[in-house]
Amino acid sequence: MIRIPKGVKDVLPQDGYKWQYVESVARKICKLSNVKEIRTPTFEYTELFTRSIGDDTDVVSKEMYTFEDKGGRSLTLKPEGTACVARSYVENSLEAESLPLKMFYITPVFRYENPQAGRYREHHQFGVEVYGAASALMDYEVIRLAYDYLSALGIKELKLRLNSIGCPVCRSKYNAALKEYLSSKMDSLCTTCKERFAKNPLRIIDCKVPSCKEVVSGTPRIIDYICDDCKEHLRQLEEYLTEAEITYEIDPDIVRGLDYYNKTVFEFVTTALGAQGTVCGGGRYDRLVESVGGKPTPCVGFGLGLERLIMLMEALNLPFGNDNGIDVFVMNQNADFVKQCLSMVRTLRSNGISAETDYTGRSLKAQFKYADKIGARHAVVIGESEVSSDRYSVKRFSDGKIFEMKKDEIVGFLQGCR
Repeated sequence: MIRIPKGVKDVLPQDGYKWQYVESVARKICKLSNVKEIRTPTFEYTELFTRSIGDDTDVVSKEMYTFEDKGGRSLTLKPEGTACVARSYVENSLEAESLPLKMFYITPVFRYENPQAGRYREHHQFGVEVYGAASALMDYEVIRLAYDYLSALGIKELKLRLNSIGCPVCRSKYNAALKEYLSSKMDSLCTTCKERFAKNPLRIIDCKVPSCKEVVSGTPRIIDYICDDCKEHLRQLEEYLTEAEITYEIDPDIVRGLDYYNKTVFEFVTTALGAQGTVCGGGRYDRLVESVGGKPTPCVGFGLGLERLIMLMEALNLPFGNDNGIDVFVMNQNADFVKQCLSMVRTLRSNGISAETDYTGRSLKAQFKYADKIGARHAVVIGESEVSSDRYSVKRFSDGKIFEMKKDEIVGFLQGCR
């Protein structure tokens, strides 16, 4: 038997409806907010990620699936969606569209990391990217959209954590202060963070190694070093969130793991899965488009993993919309009435009613058992008496109640039960 590779997971037929539900709600929320879908390839030139994400990040240095094609070109399975959208924005001259341009994607992403609950080497992201608006009002709009999406799924046990990591001007001052603080503690840092010290010391704050976490617990806070412009941006965002009654707290430890972020960074976190974990993360990245060859363009967005989201909903016993069942199972009393069953199934489906029938020659008793097993909500039996009298029995499985009606009344009855 050939087994599935480590770090990936099948979505089985009995669970597919959960994915359809969270994706359909995402599409609905985006439609309400005038956010249009963008789809980018599964793999890109490796240079896209080294230039945009940063070659000293864990994603680029440790986690990317990179390979050479037959032409000797270095390609990478996309480890996240944001850089791909930026490349598409520049390559397809989307700045010519009416700005701000709001986009979303639902896509697989690939990272070579140790698999754990809700995190796989192939996982799926729902992300939103907005291009062409520099104001804090757009930061609010993106956070609002994430909040509306999670709320629409019924998730209440969430906390919004917010921070500002400044702009290049105030970031340089903070990096100097951070290096001064860390310089006497280098022996306690992991090998990776020692390398980060010279290239990007801010990344040390995001390290998950226990010894590094202990070191950075006393570091200066970047929010204390941001310039007046960044302070005003954060103040306006807080004002919008307060007016919208979205509760939040300032968390100076949020720096995000990718190099393209600036100013606003945020996370929605929960403890519903045990230890505190991030459900959704995002922020502003005004220099990203420039890094992939475009004109300076303000950007803000977020991303969340659908596997982890579904696990959270399961832990909270939240419904996933309609279950995996069907509206009606059409049964034949014997093989003489198979064609009548097929005809009724066609009629029901053409009227928007999910319907199934028997294809294997089961007995009537076995058909009832099978219909119950696959989650049929109703059953209709077709036999000699039904066809000759035009009187059909529709059984409701939830309580066993039986409704008598003519054949041309069945569609209307079932539509009224939905």
